[in-house]
Amino acid sequence: MKLNEILGTRYPFIQGGMANIATGEFAASVSNAGALGLIGAGGMNTDMLRNEIRKAKSLTDKPFGVNLMLMNPAVDDMAEMVMAEDVKIITTGAGNPAKYIPAWKEKGIKVFPVLSSTLLAKRMEKTGIDGVIAEGTESGGHVGEMTTMTLVPQMVDALNIPVIAAGGVADGRQLAAVFALGAVGAQLGTCLLASKECPIHDNYKQAVLKAKDNDTIVTGRIGGTPVRVLKNEMAREYVRREKQGADKMELEKYTLGSLRRAVFEGDTKTGSLMAGQVCGQLKEIRTLEEIFEDMVSGCRSVCHRLEGEINENRK
Repeated sequence: MKLNEILGTRYPFIQGGMANIATGEFAASVSNAGALGLIGAGGMNTDMLRNEIRKAKSLTDKPFGVNLMLMNPAVDDMAEMVMAEDVKIITTGAGNPAKYIPAWKEKGIKVFPVLSSTLLAKRMEKTGIDGVIAEGTESGGHVGEMTTMTLVPQMVDALNIPVIAAGGVADGRQLAAVFALGAVGAQLGTCLLASKECPIHDNYKQAVLKAKDNDTIVTGRIGGTPVRVLKNEMAREYVRREKQGADKMELEKYTLGSLRRAVFEGDTKTGSLMAGQVCGQLKEIRTLEEIFEDMVSGCRSVCHRLEGEINENRK
């Protein structure tokens, strides 16, 4: 089964749960355009998340879900609240959701942890999750070490549940590649920053469009909290001081509130412009529907061309 058949969506895509970006309105827009919209709980408290869930319900009758960041101090309350609000799909990040899964599954919720380790994925499979989002280091935001190209096939081989690829997917060629690796669909993030519906400040969007292939950097790698962002004044200074041995308290002054500054104020100098390595492929602002349809039609074209080449080589 492809991801769209599992989720009841038109396209085999999940929108990434990007903190401060993945609002109820944006999730509803993604769902209305045919993918699975997600409300990102990162940066929210329980009441804020509840309000965003209700907003999404008022704006779409299509499937949508919630991404819970397990490091959030309010996650226990959120885990209860999403059941009360009848959320149907949950993705999780930054931790192990095992203690919540029995109650979620009893409510009929589909659960998809975002993971970057095959070993952890095998452990999570035993808890009854519905699938795994295998996130490669190409992604924007919090990242692991393995690339999508290497992580996805290893998870596919190790697991008996669906694997969804995340990181490095922005057009039909890459979608065809993750299908070839055995994934049932893809989680999209960076390419959606360049959508008309995305609520980030225009300065942020323009920075993504101007970025070239090598214009991202990972902060926090030495300290064990790696985050991929666009290169700017803040990111360069952070990495410089990190290499010099600055402690956690000093480094936090660079990132405290930096994502909100980027998203809401358009601060491209000291804001945290989270984006993945596909930023260099993005050249224009398009609607979500245009992005999704172009990706699927591009995938079909690639598969048709490859089939023709294979048949030609058989002659």
